[in-house]
Amino acid sequence: MFTGIVEEIGAVTAVDPSGDGVRLRVHAPKAVSDAAHGDSISVSGVCLTVVDRGDDWFTADVMKQTLDMSTLAGVAAGRPVNLERATAAHGRLGGHIVQGHIDGTGELLQVRPGAQWRVLRVGLPAALAPLVVDKGSISVDGVSLTVSAVSPADSDAPWFEVSLIPETLAATTLGSRAVGDLVNLETDILARHVQRLLAFTPSAVTTAMVDTPAAPAAQTEGGSR
Repeated sequence: MFTGIVEEIGAVTAVDPSGDGVRLRVHAPKAVSDAAHGDSISVSGVCLTVVDRGDDWFTADVMKQTLDMSTLAGVAAGRPVNLERATAAHGRLGGHIVQGHIDGTGELLQVRPGAQWRVLRVGLPAALAPLVVDKGSISVDGVSLTVSAVSPADSDAPWFEVSLIPETLAATTLGSRAVGDLVNLETDILARHVQRLLAFTPSAVTTAMVDTPAAPAAQTEGGSR
């Protein structure tokens, strides 16, 4: 689990074929400072598992499904990536709940500079459009952002916009993004749950709720009351 607050910009240093996937080696001094085998690290929004590590690098396997769903497809040595370690249970939730499970990619359609910020317009697959709402949260390349505008619900080419402050431009790879670039997208997990719930008929939902075993009654010290 992540919060979408990028800790450092790392870089892919090697890409080796591994079956129908690849094994990545990533330069990540801060991310590996307390990492162990099996830990999770978000690489531009994709949750990867540490296979091996050194003083300033780690390796991780990327399976075909992840390659097909994300911008890691065709990744080559030298690509900068946003890195975030999994959040500790006692830590602050500085962004929003990010799983590192990419929904798909979006294309950067427009970059509008401002005096102190930059607005990015990103096209997204039609299936994801209902999950993105104005003032809601979205993860773009692993960065927790607030949606500042959305396309009309009946748009044939849906999009959303995010506004980036100077800190985000400097501390993440989004500062170097250009029109035509693809970015990883993860919509809000709460929106995905609601969408799935609404896919069922009311009777099915009611039946599932009725059939769910009730939690045992709470007890106080010395017996129940």
